[in-house]
Amino acid sequence: MSFADLGLSDSLLRAVEDSGYNIPTPIQKQAIPSVLMGKDIVGIAQTGTGKTASFVLPMIDILAEGRSRARMPRSLILEPTRELAVQVAENFEKYGKYHKLNMALLIGGVSMGDQLAALEKGVDVLIATPGRLKDLFERGKILLTGCSLLVIDEADRMLDMGFIPDIEEICSRLPTSRQTLLFSATMPPPIKKLADKFLSSPKSIEVARPATTNIMIEQKLAITNPRKKREVLRALIASENIKNAIVFCNRKTTVRELAESLNRHGMAAGQIHGDMDQPSRIKELDKFKAGEIAILCASDVAARGLDIKGVSHVFNFDVPWHADDYVHRIGRTGRGGATGIAITIATDSDQEAIEAIEKLTGGPIPRITDIDTAASPRDKNDRETSEAEPRARKARGDRARPARERAPRERAPRQQVEREQTPLEAAPVAEVAEAVEQAPREQAPRPERSREKPARERGGREQSGRERGPRGRQSEADTSSGIGGTQRYPAPQGIQPVDETLAPGDWAGPVPSFLSFGIPR
Repeated sequence: MSFADLGLSDSLLRAVEDSGYNIPTPIQKQAIPSVLMGKDIVGIAQTGTGKTASFVLPMIDILAEGRSRARMPRSLILEPTRELAVQVAENFEKYGKYHKLNMALLIGGVSMGDQLAALEKGVDVLIATPGRLKDLFERGKILLTGCSLLVIDEADRMLDMGFIPDIEEICSRLPTSRQTLLFSATMPPPIKKLADKFLSSPKSIEVARPATTNIMIEQKLAITNPRKKREVLRALIASENIKNAIVFCNRKTTVRELAESLNRHGMAAGQIHGDMDQPSRIKELDKFKAGEIAILCASDVAARGLDIKGVSHVFNFDVPWHADDYVHRIGRTGRGGATGIAITIATDSDQEAIEAIEKLTGGPIPRITDIDTAASPRDKNDRETSEAEPRARKARGDRARPARERAPRERAPRQQVEREQTPLEAAPVAEVAEAVEQAPREQAPRPERSREKPARERGGREQSGRERGPRGRQSEADTSSGIGGTQRYPAPQGIQPVDETLAPGDWAGPVPSFLSFGIPR
């Protein structure tokens, strides 16, 4: 069967032939005729099966007749990410070059003024992400009452990103008499519920078992130490016949660090992740497609739906946390009937995730045992110790932690130093106590204090006790017994009497109450 047998127009067939396609894929064979007939579709197909063309091609012929109006798009395509939206827009430009259709791209990270200007002119096809579309709708900048065709692409990805409530709200504002096409790689219960609610007697098309991997992709698994992951990756890149490759990481920071490391080793590498603005992402993708960079380090933002021709290899530098993401990651290679190789680098702590992937894909992944890292020198500037591993285990809720690989530290035994005991140490405890009790107590003699005033005081004017500072002696008026008087008390038995010879700085005032306890008056 050829594309001409599917009922497409001659101008559309010419655009398909210009793109180099002659034979439709299984999903295209089943979906295109049904879409042209106006039926609702639920398409379950893995990535890389030509799913995008299965709704873009018939939509171009359907929208060829009719006229667009300002701020009222005639059709709407919802995509979970900006990259997928850009890719669908490229498909419309490629296949619709012989049709006069107006298209607008409504995504975040791009100037809203240009998007509003395109909507004011009127568009036949509006490709949007749910967040930006909902934002403009709430501002009153767009009307959905004239939309007769809705496409929900990558529905399971929408579910993962939390867009299902937004999609439900958008669907409720569209005309009820519309045609709806829903495509997904898997069909979890929430997606099934969404289809039952907003699709009318849909035709179900399933071209492969959900979550199965492409048979054209050769899968491999390399088990290594967390500290040697970068060395293993460089060794694999050096040993494989790589035309271009995508390296997937779980975190944005890992993407940045890995791209810098590969560039330090002379490998032309780029990066794409969620912290980059849209122009920077598009620039990196264009460089990768043009062959200016051979390796593209990416987070899962690029895992689904990116159709980059001729990707020979996919590397999972980090094992994905969800088994479904593994299928979508490796689906970037082996597209359009070509063969591809997918290699996953794992550690012992990834055993549980590997088992989940093998259970989902229906078989064990062959292991690589002969990895020669000698040809991959270790860079001293590299942070070879993978800091992502403990954080990944924490994010997954893993309790097991790998044991330390280094040998336990041995401590040298303490050396016993022998010495002779003194006679006091050798004596029994009772004798020592008796000797201490009978030992005479020696008191240090008190130093003699001069009764004369210092020279600096003798030459000065006589001052009374009231005029002197707080340390001076009081006048005779205050020496009587009483609160302010100076009283002399006999020293208790066993206490040495206080020397009555007082120096100029001694205190001769009343005895405070807290010092006079037990002293007879």
